[in-house]
Amino acid sequence: MADGYYTDRYFVLTARTIAHSGLNPVVTMQLFAKRAGILAGVYESIRMLQTQLAMNHRTGARYAIDDLVIDTLVDGDPVEPWEPVMHITGPYLAFAHLETDYLGVLARRTLIATNVRRVIDAAHGKPVIFMGARHDDWRVQTADGFAAKIGGIASVSTDANGAWWGAGGVGTMPHSMIAAFGGDVVRATIAFTHYCRDNQLNVNIVSLTDYHNDVIADSLAVARAMRDTFGDGALWGVRIDTSERLIDRSMAANAARYPDRQLNGVAPELVVALRDALDRNGFAYVRIGVSGGFHVRKIERFEATRIPVDFYGVGSSVLGHNNGDADGLENNFDFTADVVRVDGIAETKTGREERGNARFVRLEYRLLKRLDSQSNDGKCPGNQSFRSFQI
Repeated sequence: MADGYYTDRYFVLTARTIAHSGLNPVVTMQLFAKRAGILAGVYESIRMLQTQLAMNHRTGARYAIDDLVIDTLVDGDPVEPWEPVMHITGPYLAFAHLETDYLGVLARRTLIATNVRRVIDAAHGKPVIFMGARHDDWRVQTADGFAAKIGGIASVSTDANGAWWGAGGVGTMPHSMIAAFGGDVVRATIAFTHYCRDNQLNVNIVSLTDYHNDVIADSLAVARAMRDTFGDGALWGVRIDTSERLIDRSMAANAARYPDRQLNGVAPELVVALRDALDRNGFAYVRIGVSGGFHVRKIERFEATRIPVDFYGVGSSVLGHNNGDADGLENNFDFTADVVRVDGIAETKTGREERGNARFVRLEYRLLKRLDSQSNDGKCPGNQSFRSFQI
């Protein structure tokens, strides 16, 4: 990264051209986005500027972060369109090669944090699990999980997702576990519970009950078997992940009677029917979770009509795999950087003039170094500690 391997080639050529001309201007770089959202990726960008600055072609030594003055918003701050989120002032040759990298980080993390925050708001305080890991390259799991944390997520699905704040992945059973037990949902759930208890794992037992597309029958069968084997309360919840291509068996009669009703997938009517069946059979304590194709608008519809969901799972939609405004989410969140001052004099592309931000805080390098000494476990200090190295 320090050599420009990950940057757009024209930034490398720009730095070399400037150096070849005997110049090394002190510039102010202004960063902004064109839409509103929840800012994330600032911590990573600061770390890039701390560790990946270029070599000083005159002295042969690498530039240091205290050669720069950084005024910035912080992870978790709301941002408005065109609002400056960071000013970097320093020798341009020190950080010209990092523009591609920090803009990409800000774009990706802010997209996820923004979408997660919208989902959290739509869920009205109900737990939401970030299940995005399977929908993207494994190499982005850790930073994506942290961005989801900035957005307000309660739980993540992989240990890597939670690595920067010390959280472990949550989850219980996938369809593949049921398949391994010959498609027997009851047997798989009982076996999983035995495993957790024998290994003293503090796990809420949630059974995945849509395997046979017969959610109510299988949920009741699991609930009865769990009660008979382990006692009341052993089954914490059930999760429904019905494919949008299918209509659950319990809804088949309604589908024939009311052809205009959309009963595919995890339909509100299915959740209501499941809640009623659990309650009538003495399983009011069993919670219902839903996943598969959930986004802001769908969660809002569920919440507005008080569908009895206890927790949601979201995945690809918050990563940008969505229909934008129709789903209440963002599918892109680009950032731009412009030089707005050169050697103390205003100099920029027309329409991109320097603008201040009263919410900026200045990076304090002495406190940053103190934070380094306290972060030897590899964890990101999180937003609260992040503010400790800022004025």
